[in-house]
Amino acid sequence: MIPDALSPERIRRSITYLGAGFLVLAVTLYLALPIAALFFKTTPNIFFSSLSDPLVISALWLSLVTSTLSLAIVILVGTPFAYVHTRCTYPGKVFVDTLIDLPLVLPPAVAGVALLVLYGRVGFLGRYFNMLGISIAFTTLAVIMAQIFVASPFYLRQAKSLFEQFDQSYEHVARTLGASPVRTFLTITLPLTAGGLVSGAVMTFGRALGEFGATIMFAGNLPGVTQTMPLAVYVGMEGNLTIGLTISILLVLISFAIMIAVRYLAHREAAHA
Repeated sequence: MIPDALSPERIRRSITYLGAGFLVLAVTLYLALPIAALFFKTTPNIFFSSLSDPLVISALWLSLVTSTLSLAIVILVGTPFAYVHTRCTYPGKVFVDTLIDLPLVLPPAVAGVALLVLYGRVGFLGRYFNMLGISIAFTTLAVIMAQIFVASPFYLRQAKSLFEQFDQSYEHVARTLGASPVRTFLTITLPLTAGGLVSGAVMTFGRALGEFGATIMFAGNLPGVTQTMPLAVYVGMEGNLTIGLTISILLVLISFAIMIAVRYLAHREAAHA
């Protein structure tokens, strides 16, 4: 009689568990080890002393300001756009949907070149702005425009999904009670979808904060003007490894905090639902 521990079924189950455990461990280590290596490459003393470096302070401040402004614009414009887009049927709607998702798969460097061709000093529109004395490319404004271009789909996709899934009976009741479409949106739809919108906004902020390719192509890498944290990492790795590591760790910490915030908001939204 075969012992239970050596039965074919028990052996197959053990092999399955071992294989699954190895797969989970391999994927986890592959993702975690590069991040851990950043922290082991420096020391707390070096890290905190490097935070006072003018390059770090300038890049951090510029990144936070531009990312915040980009997020504000995306929310103010993207929220009503997503609502109108989901509630209305119009010619070319499928094409608009494709354009919204395009920056997600478009290489950021290509996005930067496209913005430069359009808004550069000799670009299709940029030449006319230049005649008026308005320069867009290689300015802080260009940083914001690049961030909006690559990060807005994260918010727009989330907003569209929320408005599509929203029970419109609430809106119909409000309308029958005399509320205007704008008031219905502001007092009914927006508050009931706020949790999901905040989650999308946090992801949008994180993507804008980490933007590199479109920024360097369209805005350049000018310290104090267009040099955001990802660009400062690039400069630091070429000349000062300590500065590059410090900014990299800062970006990791901020990204980790963003992911925790998104998961918390998603969990709270699910519990509320």
